[in-house]
Amino acid sequence: MKQKRLGDMLIAQNLITEEQLTEALAKQKKSRERLGAVLIAEGFITETQLMEALKDQLGIDYIDLNSYNIDPEMARFIPRALAKSAEIVPVKAVKDSLFLAMADPMNFMAIEQAGDTSHRRVVPMIASRRAVNHAISILYENVGAAEAMAQMREEAGFREGTVDAAAESPEEEGPTIRLVNSILERAYVENCSDIHIEPTEGDMVIRMRIDGRLHKVLTIPPDLKDSVISRLKVMARLDIVERRIPQDGRIRMKLKDHDTDMRVNTIPTIYGEKLCIRLLGRDDRLLSRSGIGMIFPEDNAKVDRLLSNTSGVIMIVGPTGSGKTSTMFTLIKELLSESTNLVTLEDPVEYNIPGATQVQINEKVGLTFASGLRAILRQDPDIICVGEIRDGETAEIAMRAAITGHLVITTVHTEDAVTAIDRLKDMKVEPYLIAAGLRGIISQRLLRRVCEKCRKTAVPDEKTLELSGLSRRPGRIFYRGEGCDNCFSTGYRGRIGAFEILVMNDRLRRCITSGGDKQTFRELAKESGGYITMLENADRLVEQGITTVEEVCRTIAATD
Repeated sequence: MKQKRLGDMLIAQNLITEEQLTEALAKQKKSRERLGAVLIAEGFITETQLMEALKDQLGIDYIDLNSYNIDPEMARFIPRALAKSAEIVPVKAVKDSLFLAMADPMNFMAIEQAGDTSHRRVVPMIASRRAVNHAISILYENVGAAEAMAQMREEAGFREGTVDAAAESPEEEGPTIRLVNSILERAYVENCSDIHIEPTEGDMVIRMRIDGRLHKVLTIPPDLKDSVISRLKVMARLDIVERRIPQDGRIRMKLKDHDTDMRVNTIPTIYGEKLCIRLLGRDDRLLSRSGIGMIFPEDNAKVDRLLSNTSGVIMIVGPTGSGKTSTMFTLIKELLSESTNLVTLEDPVEYNIPGATQVQINEKVGLTFASGLRAILRQDPDIICVGEIRDGETAEIAMRAAITGHLVITTVHTEDAVTAIDRLKDMKVEPYLIAAGLRGIISQRLLRRVCEKCRKTAVPDEKTLELSGLSRRPGRIFYRGEGCDNCFSTGYRGRIGAFEILVMNDRLRRCITSGGDKQTFRELAKESGGYITMLENADRLVEQGITTVEEVCRTIAATD
């Protein structure tokens, strides 16, 4: 039976027109790419539609790699180099057959190479290119981790006592390095923000925070956990002998050919040291307003007004993990120039900013935020960036610096913009100083983005919609991700900021000095300053299908 051509099938299914097929064939002739790839690149079809068509055309099965756990033993059938170059991954072996997930099931050369290498009959299965590449990374990194742990165990059998990573020769620490590197590379592939390395009564658990949620990815046997901790402490230039007190360090290395900064913190627990590693991407594109998710014109206009000031305090507020640091450095990058002296006080220094003078807090030797800020004021600064205001002394110095002609950008842990005023008062900062020094407050949260590849209209649960506090106007359309290869079946891909920006004016300053309460201040802000609450901002993100009701309920409504 003659195989039906792909283009004819897509036309028959009303997915493309004759004109689109003709255009794609002309471009394919020049690029020599697969027709399906050209159709996707031109936006005529989606990858999911292509996979469905190929499945029907070739009579092969589709496999959802995101919900399929591949046995690490599969890696012995196909070398990593072949898997990467041909975009194939072995998923299961049955008798003399090897089932192979492929991004391009018509790559007959890859099928032949896989058969020669594995000495088995290859049964191709179709999967998305992203899912295949992700599965390749996870499979071979898991295998690398397992091999490294096996070798560490084997070598430990010839030595007594705990492995001392600082004292080992390169040959001895090889498997430990491979294991640690595989963990860090896995974190990069998964777009992880934090790695938690947690000792338990028995083994050690590795968890990774991906799009704000923690996922368990690996378990380290009890006899190997000291070696892993020691290796990471050596990489972060920490004291590997000291295990009784918390320590902070940094790692800078290439992961998948990308420069990556990592901030490392240790704390002692009853079962040993716990490490938390924060991955700080060095991609400048992320440190931009669009990169942090400031997409609405009204928000950008308010920030423009704040940055036009040459003095005063701009506060960025929110809980831990809400993106405050990224927003702060985005503003710093905009303000940097050859004609400005910009000095930062940080604990710890997270992003290296060329052109800025960055100071690391060291409380052990007396360099606190307060003492550092006093010293900076004698360095003729134009702009001062204070990583975090933690006490009244630092807050008061920052306000006095602001009213004496300096622009100060800082962060504070509070729930929202209005609550930040009460937080400063709780720190015993005089109301007249707050009113005189404060120029504006940016409050924010991070919401998970709906995956664009599998976004569909949805009807939210009535109770969730009620709890979210979002508008319930008739005919409103909501969206949700169904789960696909692009988002690894979560329905979400990436995160976006929801902002609440308060710009000070005379009426608000009088409210602060007269001791007005939070509710009065909020009402005045809405009347006189065009104040839009974070919930209202998030409502617009839901309206545009960028995030979901469930995310707003989980992240914002619970604290609104």
